[in-house]
Amino acid sequence: MADEQIENQNNEQPVPDGKHLVKKKRRERIVRKGRLKQERFRIIVRLLISVLCIAGLYYGSKCSGWYMPKTAFNKADSDRVQIINNNIVSDERIYALLKNSNFPNVPIYRAKTDFIKKELLKLSPVENVYIRRYAFPARIQIIIRERIPAIRISPNEKIAPVAIFTTDGKLIGKEFLPLKNESDTILVLSYGNKGDDYHKWDINRIKEIQKIAQYVSTYSKEPVEYIDFRNPQDVYVKVKTVNIRLGKLDDTVYKRIERIPSILPQVKLVEAKVKYLDLSWEKVNYLKLQ
Repeated sequence: MADEQIENQNNEQPVPDGKHLVKKKRRERIVRKGRLKQERFRIIVRLLISVLCIAGLYYGSKCSGWYMPKTAFNKADSDRVQIINNNIVSDERIYALLKNSNFPNVPIYRAKTDFIKKELLKLSPVENVYIRRYAFPARIQIIIRERIPAIRISPNEKIAPVAIFTTDGKLIGKEFLPLKNESDTILVLSYGNKGDDYHKWDINRIKEIQKIAQYVSTYSKEPVEYIDFRNPQDVYVKVKTVNIRLGKLDDTVYKRIERIPSILPQVKLVEAKVKYLDLSWEKVNYLKLQ
């Protein structure tokens, strides 16, 4: 019986203090209100930040730093338009070609620049065009890839070239001459007449002329000054020491050129003025004196 009374006493819960319970509930309400205020404040701050970001993006997109002037090509302005890697086509010619083109009135990152490439590819020396866009301030960089000049055409060695051919066989007119650097090209004399119309030359003819010049330079150990192609059936190649007559450019021409090292020293020993070294014959060489 005593054990049952002790067990009942242990199972009975203490009666909570009413004042203490009220204070606890009040503190919990205060904490909840504080948390609710903080959450509302965070929501308002996030909303304000979102609005500010959207407004900033909107006004930023309207900033003049994103926009190119419509008349960007009316005058040379290296701060807005930079042209690089052009050695044959001048900046002035590029601006003249693009002068009537209005730049799109949109941010630079949305601007279509295909019209620039389309216009510049009309120029015969231009092989390809690349456009880079920059902002703040909005500007573009035009990178030109030009064809490589191979030979210069002139009716006489004392007259300025009237045209050039590139390594890919493209004929470029006089409007792009003179070249800034002619040392890497071969001067070819040609009248452009019916029997010697260089306008009809193709890439194979250009490669043939380059190969002949290389052969003569290699075997003579002298740079080629010019190749006289005014009579295609009787071709001459001028080096420093002598004018070399190759005659007709048939299958034996390279074998005939290979005889130069055995003959050129004799030319230098001749006291009389030599008009040309004749290699036009398959097995016979001789010097033509003036």
